[in-house]
Amino acid sequence: MFNDFVHFVRDLFGSQEFIALHEPRFVGKEKQYLEKTIDSTFVSSVGEYVDEFETKIAEFADVGYAVATVNGTSALHVALIVAGVERGDEVITQSLTFIATCNAIQYCDAEPVFVDVSKETLGLSAHAVKEFLEEYAEIRNDGFCWNKSTNKRIKACVPMHTFGFPVELDEIKQLCDQYKINLIEDAAESLGSLYKGRNTGNDGLLAILSFNGNKIITTGGGGMILTSDELLAKKAKHLTTTAKQSNTWLFEHDQVGFNYRLPNLNAALGVAQLESLPAFVESKRQLAKEYHNWGEIHGVKFVVEQPCSRANYWLNTMLTVDQEQRDGVLHYTNSHQVMTRPAWTPMHRSQPYGHCFAADMTNTDWLFQRLVNVPSSVIL
Repeated sequence: MFNDFVHFVRDLFGSQEFIALHEPRFVGKEKQYLEKTIDSTFVSSVGEYVDEFETKIAEFADVGYAVATVNGTSALHVALIVAGVERGDEVITQSLTFIATCNAIQYCDAEPVFVDVSKETLGLSAHAVKEFLEEYAEIRNDGFCWNKSTNKRIKACVPMHTFGFPVELDEIKQLCDQYKINLIEDAAESLGSLYKGRNTGNDGLLAILSFNGNKIITTGGGGMILTSDELLAKKAKHLTTTAKQSNTWLFEHDQVGFNYRLPNLNAALGVAQLESLPAFVESKRQLAKEYHNWGEIHGVKFVVEQPCSRANYWLNTMLTVDQEQRDGVLHYTNSHQVMTRPAWTPMHRSQPYGHCFAADMTNTDWLFQRLVNVPSSVIL
């Protein structure tokens, strides 16, 4: 099976050379917009493409406002701050995630609380969240949700749309509303994915995107905060611009802010990439069909979108039968110049966050032992 798979991937991508897990594609007006930006001399955090990129992302995601940042981690950091996450608070999230999700929580001097994921969506399980809240959470007289066991405030919930597969948003949002917890979507990997016909990123109080070099569209490095709350958007933009007050020439700041604004040069790249996004999504969905068809013939399972979702298939994901087979796939493919990767080591097993509370992690551990991400670059 291993050899058949390597040949299949090489045929898909039409290459006998090294095949990456996910490469960027520059097939539009990237060079034209970059040259225009360089000629303008506005290559830093002020320029027309920053404004245009924010406007067009907000329109695409169907939210009121978008605030561009230097990367997805900074976007989540500020989103947590404007959502009111403070020192000592707890934030519900999943252990099966890239460490940046937890790092952003830690930057706020808050602590992640790990709840299990769904085997079907790979993201935060609504059932697991419900079980956790019913056992540990209570609304007190101050109107906030508190953890009865730790006596800490549960301020936010951050589900991630893992590999582009939307989580059970309606159920999670209903629980967050019931327990007065702010929902912040980590949509870093899911630009172009739909949940019940809605773009991911517009169900929570806030959401974030990433435009790292390996995402479905890239600005080289970049992120975005999404919200339909005008006040939160203004706060986020102020904080990401070093909290500098508007003044013709004086440098005055009214609080500790962050130098998190996206440079115009990167935004120019993003505007061009966004124009290609619909074609990229269709290409990746067709690639997913090829993988699924091959899997059916060879008895290999792949993760598929749920009936209520339309995934962007940012990364196609194979489900091996056990960890031994997973490691066999990883060893054989990588030794034959076809790049594959396992899921991230779950955060509850990591050195920085192994001390944090973790509910039952049955699905998380099961998936980690079996997941293999396979080459998923856009084929045009």
